[in-house]
Amino acid sequence: MSIDAILQKALDGRRLTVEDAVALYESDEVEKMGEAADVIMKRWHPEPITTFVIGRNVNYTNFCDTYCRFCAFYRPPGSKEGYVLDDEVIFQKIQETIDVGGTEILMQGGTNPNLPFSYYTDLLRNIKKRFDITMHSFSPAEIWKMVEVSGLPLEEVLKELKEAGLDSLPGGGAEILDDRTRKKISRLKGSWTEWIDCMKTAKKVGLHSTATMVIGFGETFEERALHLQRVRDAQDETNCFLAFISWTFQPDNTNLKGEKTTPGEYLKNVAISRLFLDNIPNFQSSWVTMGPEVGKKSLHYGCNDFGSTMMEENVVSAAGTTHKVNTNLTLRLIREAGKIPAQRNTKYEILRVFNEEETAEKDFVMQN
Repeated sequence: MSIDAILQKALDGRRLTVEDAVALYESDEVEKMGEAADVIMKRWHPEPITTFVIGRNVNYTNFCDTYCRFCAFYRPPGSKEGYVLDDEVIFQKIQETIDVGGTEILMQGGTNPNLPFSYYTDLLRNIKKRFDITMHSFSPAEIWKMVEVSGLPLEEVLKELKEAGLDSLPGGGAEILDDRTRKKISRLKGSWTEWIDCMKTAKKVGLHSTATMVIGFGETFEERALHLQRVRDAQDETNCFLAFISWTFQPDNTNLKGEKTTPGEYLKNVAISRLFLDNIPNFQSSWVTMGPEVGKKSLHYGCNDFGSTMMEENVVSAAGTTHKVNTNLTLRLIREAGKIPAQRNTKYEILRVFNEEETAEKDFVMQN
């Protein structure tokens, strides 16, 4: 089937197949794919609004026994460079986020074998006693580590986390949902089915999540397409994902060498994902890895959301990528793309639309 025919198929509301996605990945007609993805995005979001969330990444520990080859952030258990943040430091970071109008804390860390399950539930309870903020925290790899250290079933772990104050799960650790690539880049992280099972179970206990994808590991086009198929199938089954975010592997300072993915390949992946994933409403730009200008361009390739202002970020920056934006720069970039900026919460509900020229009263300098 020709590229035009595949794009028309998507525009007609018919589902793309794995074979269709592979054909698109093999094509260099990126702008054409972007135009089609933009049409689909506008069917979901007819108003010219691009949303963003004011949030902060809090990396509570960098001790990790998963040893991903592509990660420059982790330190092995026992390392003198490892840490677990004191609760008071975490509370201070949360207060600073609230002070600039933030509504979301994305708390993630390594899979630390020395933290008991009670560490997480106690921390969540103490946070919720002090703050009214959404805890969008703990990726599936961390959840499975909690299963391991507690001896509890997956569903029970997620139930107890929710009762303690967890609001939703970020989609980190999906990378490529195919075991050949997973074993090559992170053989201890678990299978693609474990990642999916965690997200489906999270929805069962009342937690939403997001789905992610990282390209540039040397994966095949078929593996990328299978990743999209597996995300779409899980969404069909449970409606667990509020959003989809793709970004690119950052090879610097890691044990997994490779070439940085080009902006064109990233934009192609965004567009193909929007065309294939016909059951996920929100697509988030990845300015963190690609830079603000490419992030802005992705708003015409299927993305309706600019992601988090991310007051603090330590994982991607450990791999030498340090793109930074604050709230007012976010507003400017969204406007430069011809869109109207609006602050949202973690559930993608709009909290505030910024009128022309309007700026954030309080802003921040991004920290590492």
